[in-house]
Amino acid sequence: MSSENGRDPGERGEQLALIRETVRKAKAPRAKPRTWRGAALAGKLPVARVLVDKGAVHLDKLWDYAVPAAMDAEAQPGVRVRVRFGAGTGKVREGRREGGGLLDGFIVERIAESDYRGPLAALSQVVSPEPVLAPSLLALCRGVADRYAGSLADVLQLAIPPRNAKAEAERFPPPPPPPAVPPLASWARYPDGPAFLDALARGGTPRAVWTALPGPHWPWELAAAVAATLASGRGALVVLPDGRSAARVDAALTELVGRGAHALLVADSGPEERYRRWLAIRRGAVRAVVGTRAAMYAPVADLGLVALWDDGNSSHGDTNAPYPHARDVLLLRAVQEKAACLVGDLGRTVEATQLVENGWARSLEAGRDQVRAAAPLIRTVDDREVARDEAARAARLPSLAWQTARAGLARGPVLVQVPRRGYVPRLACERCREPARCRHCAGPLEAPGGERAMECAWCGREAPEWHCVACGGARLRAQIVGARRTAEELGRAFPAVPVRTSGRDHILDTVPDRPALVVSTPGAEPVAEGGYAAALLLDGWALLGRADLRAGEEALRRWLGAAALVRGQEDGGTVAVIAEPTLRPVQALVRWDPAGHAVRELAERAELGFPPVSRMAAVAGRAEDVAELLEAAELPPGAEVLGPVPLPVTDPGRPRRPGDPPVGEAWERALVRVRPGQGAALAAALKAARAARLVKREGEVRVRIDPPDLG
Repeated sequence: MSSENGRDPGERGEQLALIRETVRKAKAPRAKPRTWRGAALAGKLPVARVLVDKGAVHLDKLWDYAVPAAMDAEAQPGVRVRVRFGAGTGKVREGRREGGGLLDGFIVERIAESDYRGPLAALSQVVSPEPVLAPSLLALCRGVADRYAGSLADVLQLAIPPRNAKAEAERFPPPPPPPAVPPLASWARYPDGPAFLDALARGGTPRAVWTALPGPHWPWELAAAVAATLASGRGALVVLPDGRSAARVDAALTELVGRGAHALLVADSGPEERYRRWLAIRRGAVRAVVGTRAAMYAPVADLGLVALWDDGNSSHGDTNAPYPHARDVLLLRAVQEKAACLVGDLGRTVEATQLVENGWARSLEAGRDQVRAAAPLIRTVDDREVARDEAARAARLPSLAWQTARAGLARGPVLVQVPRRGYVPRLACERCREPARCRHCAGPLEAPGGERAMECAWCGREAPEWHCVACGGARLRAQIVGARRTAEELGRAFPAVPVRTSGRDHILDTVPDRPALVVSTPGAEPVAEGGYAAALLLDGWALLGRADLRAGEEALRRWLGAAALVRGQEDGGTVAVIAEPTLRPVQALVRWDPAGHAVRELAERAELGFPPVSRMAAVAGRAEDVAELLEAAELPPGAEVLGPVPLPVTDPGRPRRPGDPPVGEAWERALVRVRPGQGAALAAALKAARAARLVKREGEVRVRIDPPDLG
């Protein structure tokens, strides 16, 4: 039905509604542009969520700031900014409005509207338009902070180097084309070595725990794995414990793929050069990275391989909060970025063995024939030596050591490894060197001094009538001779032979292939051209008797590191280890079987409930503060608290080490142990309890997840 003028009534009604809406909008007052202190704000996504560089765990959150229109183009996610924070007026969020000091931070994201209803403070400055915090790096740092009960800001301080404006102004060339697939070379000595390299070259993501053969080949083998990954068009990252080993892999990789394809990230580079190399990695000009611990966060594009060498080395554990370990960070990266993983060492840690046992990685090792061909001859003070020399087992330098040194000097340099200064076990059996441990929790016993009885360093129980469980002895010892005195003794015994030392104060990189005695502390052994003719591993009881859960594993790791520098048995290489020959680590060295030793060590720890089968946390502070935090924390079901025990009072006369209590304060430490699978819940509970104490400004309590030293 139509109207008189021929128009449909419904169409006429729509036109009238449109006219009314147009008139209403014309009469409505126009919205004023959003401003802050008279300055216009960004029209699109005017709110920036900022991670403030403030390490306290109770401030571990994102804070909203207004984005001025003048900063709209540069204030993008990932850039560095400066903001006002914490004026101390009113509520914490309101405290950002007017006062507060200027702090550094990173923009994490831009949003249209904040959930905070009050007025927002504006960004004070965009420090640099360089987006240094990529989403992948942010996710990695968040995962590390959660695992170690720390703050995201603390992890970012470890992950992102300080800015250098001169380096940011530099332009970097495009990355070189992918290299050819490298030859197998010495990887062919391992049954699964060719398959591993082939998988990397084809873009696969194999995961392996690699027990390297002794000798000088491991840097080239690591370089070949990196080159195979580069050949697939992906990036690679290798983390090593020190600058010397990183330099060896850097030289091998340069020889294999040439210059310009990779970067070396070590502390010796200096802040400007280090940041310049870091930027080259972030901008994609470099696809491979070789470096020390801090390089584990390097922003490698399209990461295809993460590799870690010598994961048992203490240098891989960061000394700054929240104290992450390179092994855990790289494993997390491998999972998050779907990359291949290679954990390599001359020995094998129980943590790496656990990766093999639970099926996460495959074992990559050579057959026994290859091991026997590459390893030197290992000699111990056995019954035959005792028959020739009745004092052989008690002497520090028995006739075996003198014979080995004399024969080696006739053919080349001889390495003498002596434990570090201060490497003293708390207590060990005088007869058999078995560490003295608590009958309740198997922790190390220590003598507090005076007339007090021995007590456990973990649970604090006394052990007044201790007897050795191995031999029944009741006498203890704890003494050692240092490297300097050893060098003097050897110099008098061999007056015509030069004696060189390598240690903390002066580390030698290499020594020539001519007769000399090289006395070194563990980890500082120089590489001999052509290999050492022989090696003496002295004071083995001191390494094995350390009051540490890892004493046997660590002793074997250090012995393998020194023995691997000696020529193979076919070339006359000989190593004399001065330690009780029946002990498990000594037998593992004689057989050159670090994987077997690690499997047995892991089984024993599983039976006793020790890490890595269980997870542990150390809680340290004043006695009342530790007790209050543990009582307030919602620990996982079945959590076991060991201790607390008193910590040594920090001497004001010596420099403080990371983790030391404040000078003069009496602190205690408790250990919290949980079952497998409860590590994340333990970290979250302790972090929440510590954050609540910080909000109330209560006493300081330090929390460390997976402490390296349980003694």
